[in-house]
Amino acid sequence: MPVVERAFRPETPARLRLWAGATVLTAAVLLVAACLVMARVQQQARIIGDEAAPQAANAADLYFALSDMDAQVARLVLTSGRDDLAGSNIDALGTYRERGRQVDESLQRSLTTASSEEERAIVLGLLHDLGAYRERVWQALTAGTAAAGYYTQATNVLHLDLLPAATSLREAGEERLDSAYGNKRATEVAGVTLAAVVGGLLLILLIGFQVWLARRFRRLFNPALITATVLTALLLAPMATVLILQGQVLSRARDESLIPFLDLTRARAISYDASADTSRYLISNRLDVYRRDFDRKADALEAGDSGLPTVAGGPDIGPYYTEQVVERWKAYRAGHERIVELADTGRKTEAITALTGIRRGDASFDFSYYDAAVAEITASRRDDFDMALRDAGILLTGWPFVPAVALGLVILLVPLSVRKRFAEYR
Repeated sequence: MPVVERAFRPETPARLRLWAGATVLTAAVLLVAACLVMARVQQQARIIGDEAAPQAANAADLYFALSDMDAQVARLVLTSGRDDLAGSNIDALGTYRERGRQVDESLQRSLTTASSEEERAIVLGLLHDLGAYRERVWQALTAGTAAAGYYTQATNVLHLDLLPAATSLREAGEERLDSAYGNKRATEVAGVTLAAVVGGLLLILLIGFQVWLARRFRRLFNPALITATVLTALLLAPMATVLILQGQVLSRARDESLIPFLDLTRARAISYDASADTSRYLISNRLDVYRRDFDRKADALEAGDSGLPTVAGGPDIGPYYTEQVVERWKAYRAGHERIVELADTGRKTEAITALTGIRRGDASFDFSYYDAAVAEITASRRDDFDMALRDAGILLTGWPFVPAVALGLVILLVPLSVRKRFAEYR
């Protein structure tokens, strides 16, 4: 207790020690906390950019690739044995192989980045079901006249097993993305609060110390304390600004680029599955369930919050590009209706030609034309999000170390500012 009593005695040396000790201690606390907060925010931004966002995008791409795989199998079944459609058959086979490679890579990435045993189990289940699906596809492509039955089994595996599991994986990825953003937001709030409370306390102590020294020693200016005060102010304002700005950059990127990208990718997958319904209708000899499925999906794509006018639009996309997506989809839907009419009137061969041909006016061409417009927007949004990540990374560069340098100087300047005053009492 004698040490404490001496520290709080009214004598000038004791007051000097008290002021200097409190100021240095506060600066040290702020130094450690600020370095930890800025390092944590930088790490969380990297988690979003390197893990959470790519996982969400990977799961969305997986759903899309699976949908297109089945659409290409349907084209292969329809064009098998037709010499006049050999070009379409080769195109479908090449696309099927490409989508299969994408699915394999997506599943491999999902398996290595799974954050829980539940996600890992979903991926392993997908791998198992994908093997069963490919077995049915091989049977459909080699079964000749029995191809329709094997294809029906394959598409059932897709819709009953693969796509629901891919949906669960996509939802898990989106939940992890939301969690990553939520954790980062909490750290940002803590950082701004830290700058306001502890940083404000340090400024009050520095200014109060200068006022006390000026009154006690009749010296208006103390260069060391003035420098320490300026350093503290120059640290706190930019630190809070960087925390707020990079948070705004990443939040805006999520809301205006990443989420719209995921929504449009989902709509794109639905459109691929709908286009496959056209083929399924012909393969199944006009089973009405496929016509109803197409109409349900097409109606959803043309209206509502998940429709193409919404998910292909927004402040980041010009009206022309949105209109192109919508109009090109409607052109494909008109082609679908024409194909259904041909099939219903007994002209199945003409219907297959109209569906699988790759010339302008054929359904495959119309769908590819529509898909090119969608792909342009998805690529733009992915690039915009990547650019925002780079901008946020630039804003945070070096900040885990800046507080250590600035506050380290403050801690050195405070004792320096009172060294001569202590010498007067020796």
